[in-house]
Amino acid sequence: MSKLLIITGGSQGIGRATAERFLGDGYRVINLSRRPITLAGAEQCSVDMSAPAWLTDCAEPLVSAAKAAEQVVLIHNAARQDSDTVASLQGESFRDVLQINLVAPQQLNALLIPHMAAGSSILYVGSTLAEKAVKGCASYIASKHGLVGLMRATVQDLAGTGIHSACICPGFTDTDMLRGHINNDPDVIAAITANVSAGRLIDPAEIADLLHFGACSPVVSGAVIHANLGQIEH
Repeated sequence: MSKLLIITGGSQGIGRATAERFLGDGYRVINLSRRPITLAGAEQCSVDMSAPAWLTDCAEPLVSAAKAAEQVVLIHNAARQDSDTVASLQGESFRDVLQINLVAPQQLNALLIPHMAAGSSILYVGSTLAEKAVKGCASYIASKHGLVGLMRATVQDLAGTGIHSACICPGFTDTDMLRGHINNDPDVIAAITANVSAGRLIDPAEIADLLHFGACSPVVSGAVIHANLGQIEH
């Protein structure tokens, strides 16, 4: 069976680990990101998802690939995380975050769903902050809450098509995005891991395995799956 993975933000972190996991299972892998993916066998479509018309140049090859595949796995992984609060967040900055984190996934949905066969799946990469909030990242929190809503709408609107959907919500994962957000401060990392039952950061490959499971398991359709190694709540 011809299997295709289309993933956004696959050049690093969870995205790259996921591309590698699916490539190892015989999938054709197409990555959409600004940065090229350094993974032999993976295909790159260089795009800037912050631009409203970002799909213009890659729409035709993506549709062609989807039409040729017997199973398409579409994973919305790319995300932007800013430091902001509801007191300081300005409309233009908010729109920029929503474009990448929420609007772009739907643009990709609208392009590809008509060409996805039964047995395909659409997976959203959420966050612990998709169903809770902390201070200091208002735009990211709002967009990830919206992503859960988009997943639930996906399930309802595609009922009967054989396409399933779920939202995987990683906790503190050892990625450049996380380390950059906390300035790679060892004290912050120590504080984070102290609040995780397992006492460590998540390996991106662990989330990749979960996304692969979700793609192959229609039973999870509609689920919001938190993968956080037992985050301790206060």
